Amino acid sequence: MIAPPAELANKLAALAQARHLTVVVAESCTAGALARILSDAEGAAGFFHGGFVTYTKRHKARALGVPSQLLQREGAVCPEVARAMAQGALLHSEADLAVAITGVAGPEPDEDGNPVGRVCIAVARRDGAVHDIEREYGAIGRDAVRERAIADALAALIEAGAMAAAA
Repeated sequence: MIAPPAELANKLAALAQARHLTVVVAESCTAGALARILSDAEGAAGFFHGGFVTYTKRHKARALGVPSQLLQREGAVCPEVARAMAQGALLHSEADLAVAITGVAGPEPDEDGNPVGRVCIAVARRDGAVHDIEREYGAIGRDAVRERAIADALAALIEAGAMAAAA
C-alpha cells in the first residue's frame, strides 16, 4: 500500500532539498490539493515553486500550452495530455521537476466519456525525460480518487527525483 500523501510529501521534500531539486505542479482533477500538500511539507519554500490549476481544456491550452488539437482529438484525460501539461509546467517555470494530474474524480463521467476514477499522471524532468502513469481507481468517491492520484503523483516525483539525482 502506498504511504499517505503528507508522508510522501515530506519524503519528497527531504530528497529535493538533499539533491537541490525544485518542483512545480500542474493539476486538473485535484484542483490544487497537491500544491497544498507540498506547501505544507517541511522546508517547502526551499523546493516547491508553485503550480497551475487548469481545470478546463481551454485553460490547459492557454496556461500550459497543451495543443488544442490534442485536447480535441484525445480529450483531457489521456497520457499525452498529462505529458503535455507536465512539459508546459516546466516551460513556464524554473523548476527541475514537474508533475501533472488530469482525470475524472466524479461523480459523473467527463464530457469525453472517460469513466469516474480514470486518472493520468506525468512527471517531466528538466533533462527532457518524461514518464506517465494511467490509473483506473473506479467510482470510489471524489475525495478518494483525488487522494490516490496525489499519492501516486508524489511517488512518481520521488522516483523521478532519485533518477535525476543519479543522472
